[in-house]
Amino acid sequence: MAKKFADLRAQMTPESRARAEAKAQAMLAEMPLNELRQARGLSQKMLADVLHVQQPSIAKIEKRTDMYISTLRSHIEAMGGQLEVVARFPDGAVKISNFSDLGSSAVA
Repeated sequence: MAKKFADLRAQMTPESRARAEAKAQAMLAEMPLNELRQARGLSQKMLADVLHVQQPSIAKIEKRTDMYISTLRSHIEAMGGQLEVVARFPDGAVKISNFSDLGSSAVA
């Protein structure tokens, strides 16, 4: 008979629970576009409607490993998010600001 997760979790030590939570948060902090879309509760068709493209275009974007930043930005914004480009170095991180006006410069 299958055990309930809550019962299994209750048997874990506090340290084990903390490690499991940290791993879960790490998995949620990094995921491919298709998993992000699914986690946001959106279908490819729904996202395509927001972006005014056909559904196969969304499938194609989600499979790409290289794309324009503006394409990625519009995809993220259509899901209700905001894209930030950050460069990480051993001595710290820097948010790259060149891309913050991509949308407004296209309108101007």
